[in-house]
Amino acid sequence: MNDEREGDDIAENELPHPDFRCGFVALAGRPNVGKSTLLNALIGFRLSIVSPRPQTTRHRILGIATSEAGQILYVDTPGLHRGAKRAMNRSLNRAVRSAISEVELAAQVIEAGRWTDEDEALYEALAEQKIPRLLVINKVDLSKDKTALLPFVAELTGKHHFESVHYVSALKRKGLDALTSDILARLPVRAPVFGEDEITDRSERFLAAEMVREQLMLRLDEELPYATTVEIEQFKDRPDGLAEIHAVIWVEREGQKAIVIGQGGAQLKAIGTSARRHMERMFDRKVFLRLWVKVREGWVDDEAMLKQFGYTD
Repeated sequence: MNDEREGDDIAENELPHPDFRCGFVALAGRPNVGKSTLLNALIGFRLSIVSPRPQTTRHRILGIATSEAGQILYVDTPGLHRGAKRAMNRSLNRAVRSAISEVELAAQVIEAGRWTDEDEALYEALAEQKIPRLLVINKVDLSKDKTALLPFVAELTGKHHFESVHYVSALKRKGLDALTSDILARLPVRAPVFGEDEITDRSERFLAAEMVREQLMLRLDEELPYATTVEIEQFKDRPDGLAEIHAVIWVEREGQKAIVIGQGGAQLKAIGTSARRHMERMFDRKVFLRLWVKVREGWVDDEAMLKQFGYTD
Protein backbone atom coordinates (compact mmCIF):
# COMPACT_ATOMS: atom_id res chain seq x y z
CA MET A 1 0.00 0.00 0.00
CA ASN A 2 2.88 2.38 0.62
CA ASP A 3 4.12 4.12 -2.52
CA GLU A 4 7.80 3.23 -2.81
CA ARG A 5 8.65 6.32 -4.84
CA GLU A 6 10.06 9.21 -2.86
CA GLY A 7 8.99 12.74 -3.70
CA ASP A 8 12.52 13.77 -4.71
CA ASP A 9 12.69 10.96 -7.25
CA ILE A 10 9.51 11.89 -9.13
CA ALA A 11 9.88 13.72 -12.39
CA GLU A 12 8.33 17.17 -12.33
CA ASN A 13 5.94 16.38 -15.16
CA GLU A 14 4.28 13.70 -13.01
CA LEU A 15 3.22 16.28 -10.43
CA PRO A 16 0.16 18.47 -11.11
CA HIS A 17 2.26 21.26 -9.56
CA PRO A 18 5.60 21.38 -7.69
CA ASP A 19 4.03 21.25 -4.21
CA PHE A 20 1.38 18.61 -4.88
CA ARG A 21 1.17 16.23 -1.92
CA CYS A 22 -0.14 12.71 -1.57
CA GLY A 23 -0.15 10.09 1.15
CA PHE A 24 -2.00 7.56 3.25
CA VAL A 25 -3.69 8.67 6.47
CA ALA A 26 -5.28 6.30 8.98
CA LEU A 27 -8.50 7.33 10.69
CA ALA A 28 -8.18 5.25 13.84
CA GLY A 29 -10.15 5.06 17.05
CA ARG A 30 -12.09 2.83 19.40
CA PRO A 31 -15.52 1.62 18.24
CA ASN A 32 -18.30 4.16 17.70
CA VAL A 33 -16.34 7.43 17.83
CA GLY A 34 -17.54 8.45 14.36
CA LYS A 35 -14.64 7.45 12.10
CA SER A 36 -16.85 6.40 9.20
CA THR A 37 -18.98 9.54 9.41
CA LEU A 38 -15.75 11.53 9.43
CA LEU A 39 -14.40 9.69 6.37
CA ASN A 40 -17.62 10.34 4.45
CA ALA A 41 -17.49 14.03 5.38
CA LEU A 42 -13.83 14.39 4.42
CA ILE A 43 -14.25 12.86 0.94
CA GLY A 44 -17.68 14.41 0.36
CA PHE A 45 -19.27 11.07 -0.47
CA ARG A 46 -21.19 8.47 1.52
CA LEU A 47 -18.72 5.62 1.16
CA SER A 48 -18.44 3.96 4.57
CA ILE A 49 -21.61 2.53 6.07
CA VAL A 50 -22.81 4.17 9.26
CA SER A 51 -25.03 3.05 12.13
CA PRO A 52 -25.34 3.98 15.82
CA ARG A 53 -23.87 0.63 16.86
CA PRO A 54 -20.24 -0.28 17.53
CA GLN A 55 -18.46 -2.60 15.12
CA THR A 56 -20.28 -1.21 12.09
CA THR A 57 -16.95 -0.92 10.25
CA ARG A 58 -15.38 -4.35 9.84
CA HIS A 59 -13.01 -3.74 6.94
CA ARG A 60 -10.40 -1.22 5.96
CA ILE A 61 -12.04 1.25 3.60
CA LEU A 62 -9.93 3.53 1.41
CA GLY A 63 -11.50 6.92 0.73
CA ILE A 64 -9.80 9.22 -1.78
CA ALA A 65 -10.01 13.01 -1.54
CA THR A 66 -8.33 14.89 -4.40
CA SER A 67 -7.97 18.65 -4.61
CA GLU A 68 -5.66 21.10 -6.33
CA ALA A 69 -3.35 20.94 -3.31
CA GLY A 70 -3.02 17.17 -3.15
CA GLN A 71 -4.56 13.74 -2.76
CA ILE A 72 -5.30 12.36 0.69
CA LEU A 73 -5.82 8.60 0.88
CA TYR A 74 -7.89 8.09 4.02
CA VAL A 75 -7.94 4.60 5.52
CA ASP A 76 -11.04 4.05 7.66
CA THR A 77 -10.27 1.26 10.12
CA PRO A 78 -12.39 -0.93 12.40
CA GLY A 79 -12.51 0.10 16.03
CA LEU A 80 -9.73 -1.36 18.17
CA HIS A 81 -11.11 -3.70 20.87
CA ARG A 82 -9.48 -4.68 24.14
CA GLY A 83 -9.84 -8.23 25.44
CA ALA A 84 -11.00 -9.54 22.05
CA LYS A 85 -12.13 -13.10 22.79
CA ARG A 86 -13.80 -14.01 19.49
CA ALA A 87 -12.00 -14.66 16.23
CA MET A 88 -13.95 -11.85 14.56
CA ASN A 89 -12.70 -9.28 17.06
CA ARG A 90 -9.14 -10.55 16.79
CA SER A 91 -9.40 -10.27 13.01
CA LEU A 92 -10.61 -6.67 13.29
CA ASN A 93 -7.75 -5.80 15.64
CA ARG A 94 -5.25 -7.29 13.21
CA ALA A 95 -6.78 -5.20 10.43
CA VAL A 96 -6.32 -2.04 12.51
CA ARG A 97 -2.69 -2.82 13.34
CA SER A 98 -1.95 -3.73 9.74
CA ALA A 99 -3.49 -0.49 8.48
CA ILE A 100 -1.59 1.79 10.84
CA SER A 101 1.69 0.13 9.86
CA GLU A 102 1.19 1.19 6.23
CA VAL A 103 0.43 4.90 6.48
CA GLU A 104 2.44 8.11 6.70
CA LEU A 105 0.17 9.79 9.23
CA ALA A 106 -2.48 8.78 11.75
CA ALA A 107 -5.46 10.73 13.02
CA GLN A 108 -6.64 9.29 16.32
CA VAL A 109 -10.34 10.04 16.59
CA ILE A 110 -11.89 10.25 20.05
CA GLU A 111 -15.24 11.31 21.43
CA ALA A 112 -15.34 14.77 23.00
CA GLY A 113 -14.67 14.52 26.73
CA ARG A 114 -13.91 10.78 26.79
CA TRP A 115 -10.64 8.86 26.92
CA THR A 116 -11.04 5.15 27.65
CA ASP A 117 -8.77 2.14 28.03
CA GLU A 118 -9.41 1.34 24.35
CA ASP A 119 -8.31 4.87 23.38
CA GLU A 120 -5.14 4.31 25.41
CA ALA A 121 -4.49 0.94 23.76
CA LEU A 122 -4.79 2.50 20.32
CA TYR A 123 -2.48 5.38 21.27
CA GLU A 124 0.14 2.86 22.35
CA ALA A 125 -0.24 0.94 19.07
CA LEU A 126 0.18 4.17 17.09
CA ALA A 127 3.20 5.21 19.15
CA GLU A 128 4.92 1.94 18.20
CA GLN A 129 4.75 2.93 14.52
CA LYS A 130 6.65 6.18 15.11
CA ILE A 131 4.50 8.14 12.65
CA PRO A 132 3.05 11.64 13.18
CA ARG A 133 -0.19 11.55 15.15
CA LEU A 134 -3.01 14.08 15.15
CA LEU A 135 -5.72 14.12 17.80
CA VAL A 136 -9.19 14.59 16.33
CA ILE A 137 -11.87 15.29 18.92
CA ASN A 138 -15.18 14.45 17.29
CA LYS A 139 -18.79 15.14 18.30
CA VAL A 140 -17.98 18.55 19.74
CA ASP A 141 -21.47 19.63 18.65
CA LEU A 142 -22.84 17.51 21.52
CA SER A 143 -20.94 19.54 24.14
CA LYS A 144 -23.10 22.36 25.49
CA ASP A 145 -20.13 24.09 27.13
CA LYS A 146 -17.17 23.68 24.80
CA THR A 147 -14.83 25.47 27.21
CA ALA A 148 -15.25 22.48 29.53
CA LEU A 149 -13.23 20.49 26.99
CA LEU A 150 -10.11 22.59 27.55
CA PRO A 151 -9.03 21.03 30.89
CA PHE A 152 -9.72 17.57 29.45
CA VAL A 153 -7.54 18.27 26.42
CA ALA A 154 -4.82 19.92 28.51
CA GLU A 155 -4.56 16.87 30.76
CA LEU A 156 -4.66 14.50 27.80
CA THR A 157 -1.97 16.26 25.78
CA GLY A 158 0.15 16.64 28.90
CA LYS A 159 0.46 12.85 29.03
CA HIS A 160 0.30 12.00 25.31
CA HIS A 161 2.16 13.49 22.36
CA PHE A 162 0.19 14.67 19.32
CA GLU A 163 1.44 16.94 16.55
CA SER A 164 -1.78 18.95 16.74
CA VAL A 165 -5.33 18.87 18.09
CA HIS A 166 -8.49 19.39 16.04
CA TYR A 167 -12.03 19.90 17.26
CA VAL A 168 -14.55 18.65 14.72
CA SER A 169 -18.11 17.60 14.19
CA ALA A 170 -18.17 15.05 11.40
CA LEU A 171 -21.97 15.07 11.44
CA LYS A 172 -22.19 18.86 11.10
CA ARG A 173 -19.05 19.07 8.90
CA LYS A 174 -17.39 21.54 11.26
CA GLY A 175 -13.63 21.92 11.63
CA LEU A 176 -12.84 19.80 8.58
CA ASP A 177 -11.10 22.46 6.48
CA ALA A 178 -8.45 23.06 9.14
CA LEU A 179 -7.97 19.33 9.62
CA THR A 180 -7.57 18.76 5.87
CA SER A 181 -5.05 21.59 5.54
CA ASP A 182 -3.00 20.26 8.46
CA ILE A 183 -2.96 16.74 7.01
CA LEU A 184 -1.89 17.93 3.56
CA ALA A 185 0.95 20.00 4.99
CA ARG A 186 2.38 16.87 6.65
CA LEU A 187 2.25 14.59 3.60
CA PRO A 188 5.18 14.13 1.19
CA VAL A 189 5.43 15.81 -2.20
CA ARG A 190 4.30 13.01 -4.47
CA ALA A 191 2.31 12.38 -7.62
CA PRO A 192 -1.30 11.24 -7.14
CA VAL A 193 -1.84 7.51 -6.83
CA PHE A 194 -5.42 7.55 -8.17
CA GLY A 195 -7.33 9.50 -10.78
CA GLU A 196 -8.99 12.72 -9.64
CA ASP A 197 -12.51 11.24 -10.05
CA GLU A 198 -11.84 8.06 -8.05
CA ILE A 199 -13.22 7.83 -4.52
CA THR A 200 -12.15 4.33 -3.44
CA ASP A 201 -10.26 1.25 -4.54
CA ARG A 202 -13.09 -1.02 -3.37
CA SER A 203 -15.20 -2.89 -5.92
CA GLU A 204 -18.94 -2.52 -6.44
CA ARG A 205 -19.24 -6.12 -5.26
CA PHE A 206 -17.71 -5.20 -1.89
CA LEU A 207 -19.81 -2.04 -1.59
CA ALA A 208 -23.00 -3.98 -2.35
CA ALA A 209 -22.31 -6.35 0.56
CA GLU A 210 -21.66 -3.40 2.84
CA MET A 211 -24.95 -1.74 1.91
CA VAL A 212 -26.90 -4.88 2.77
CA ARG A 213 -25.01 -5.17 6.06
CA GLU A 214 -25.75 -1.53 6.87
CA GLN A 215 -29.47 -2.25 6.69
CA LEU A 216 -29.00 -5.24 8.98
CA MET A 217 -27.23 -2.97 11.48
CA LEU A 218 -29.98 -0.37 11.29
CA ARG A 219 -33.04 -2.61 11.37
CA LEU A 220 -32.34 -5.64 13.54
CA ASP A 221 -32.38 -6.25 17.28
CA GLU A 222 -29.47 -4.83 19.23
CA GLU A 223 -27.34 -7.96 19.52
CA LEU A 224 -28.22 -9.65 16.23
CA PRO A 225 -26.07 -7.62 13.74
CA TYR A 226 -22.85 -8.93 15.32
CA ALA A 227 -23.86 -12.48 14.36
CA THR A 228 -24.55 -11.53 10.74
CA THR A 229 -22.41 -10.97 7.68
CA VAL A 230 -23.09 -10.68 3.97
CA GLU A 231 -21.54 -12.59 1.07
CA ILE A 232 -22.13 -11.63 -2.57
CA GLU A 233 -22.55 -14.82 -4.56
CA GLN A 234 -23.21 -13.16 -7.91
CA PHE A 235 -22.76 -9.67 -9.35
CA LYS A 236 -23.26 -9.27 -13.07
CA ASP A 237 -24.35 -6.57 -15.49
CA ARG A 238 -27.14 -7.82 -17.72
CA PRO A 239 -27.56 -6.79 -21.38
CA ASP A 240 -30.58 -4.68 -20.40
CA GLY A 241 -28.32 -2.48 -18.24
CA LEU A 242 -29.52 -3.93 -14.94
CA ALA A 243 -27.02 -4.97 -12.27
CA GLU A 244 -28.12 -8.38 -10.97
CA ILE A 245 -26.87 -9.08 -7.46
CA HIS A 246 -27.38 -12.24 -5.39
CA ALA A 247 -26.41 -11.94 -1.73
CA VAL A 248 -26.43 -14.33 1.22
CA ILE A 249 -26.97 -13.08 4.76
CA TRP A 250 -25.17 -15.47 7.10
CA VAL A 251 -26.29 -15.93 10.71
CA GLU A 252 -25.21 -18.30 13.48
CA ARG A 253 -28.54 -19.86 14.55
CA GLU A 254 -31.95 -20.79 13.14
CA GLY A 255 -33.64 -18.39 15.53
CA GLN A 256 -31.59 -15.53 14.10
CA LYS A 257 -32.62 -16.54 10.60
CA ALA A 258 -36.28 -16.18 11.56
CA ILE A 259 -35.63 -12.68 12.94
CA VAL A 260 -33.87 -11.55 9.75
CA ILE A 261 -36.66 -12.88 7.55
CA GLY A 262 -39.45 -11.51 9.74
CA GLN A 263 -43.10 -12.37 9.71
CA GLY A 264 -44.14 -13.29 6.21
CA GLY A 265 -40.73 -12.20 4.94
CA ALA A 266 -41.47 -8.54 5.73
CA GLN A 267 -38.15 -7.77 7.42
CA LEU A 268 -36.04 -9.30 4.66
CA LYS A 269 -38.06 -7.45 2.03
CA ALA A 270 -37.54 -4.13 3.81
CA ILE A 271 -33.79 -4.78 4.13
CA GLY A 272 -33.55 -5.62 0.44
CA THR A 273 -35.61 -2.68 -0.74
CA SER A 274 -33.60 -0.12 1.21
CA ALA A 275 -30.24 -1.68 0.26
CA ARG A 276 -31.25 -1.78 -3.42
CA ARG A 277 -32.15 1.92 -3.42
CA HIS A 278 -28.77 2.79 -1.91
CA MET A 279 -27.01 0.65 -4.52
CA GLU A 280 -28.86 2.30 -7.38
CA ARG A 281 -27.77 5.74 -6.19
CA MET A 282 -24.15 4.68 -5.73
CA PHE A 283 -23.83 2.54 -8.88
CA ASP A 284 -25.90 4.91 -11.04
CA ARG A 285 -27.97 2.15 -12.61
CA LYS A 286 -30.95 -0.04 -11.81
CA VAL A 287 -30.33 -3.02 -9.53
CA PHE A 288 -32.08 -6.38 -9.22
CA LEU A 289 -31.24 -7.69 -5.75
CA ARG A 290 -32.04 -11.15 -4.39
CA LEU A 291 -31.35 -12.04 -0.76
CA TRP A 292 -31.11 -15.38 1.00
CA VAL A 293 -30.58 -16.06 4.70
CA LYS A 294 -28.43 -19.06 5.64
CA VAL A 295 -27.16 -20.50 8.91
CA ARG A 296 -23.53 -21.39 9.67
CA GLU A 297 -23.03 -22.11 13.34
CA GLY A 298 -20.00 -20.50 14.91
CA TRP A 299 -18.82 -18.62 11.82
CA VAL A 300 -17.77 -15.67 14.02
CA ASP A 301 -15.14 -17.94 15.64
CA ASP A 302 -14.14 -19.82 12.47
CA GLU A 303 -10.94 -18.39 10.97
CA ALA A 304 -11.51 -20.16 7.62
CA MET A 305 -15.05 -18.80 7.32
CA LEU A 306 -13.87 -15.31 8.24
CA LYS A 307 -11.35 -15.42 5.38
CA GLN A 308 -14.07 -16.66 3.02
CA PHE A 309 -16.20 -13.68 4.01
CA GLY A 310 -13.34 -11.25 3.37
CA TYR A 311 -12.13 -10.64 6.93
CA THR A 312 -8.42 -10.49 6.23
CA ASP A 313 -5.54 -8.37 7.50
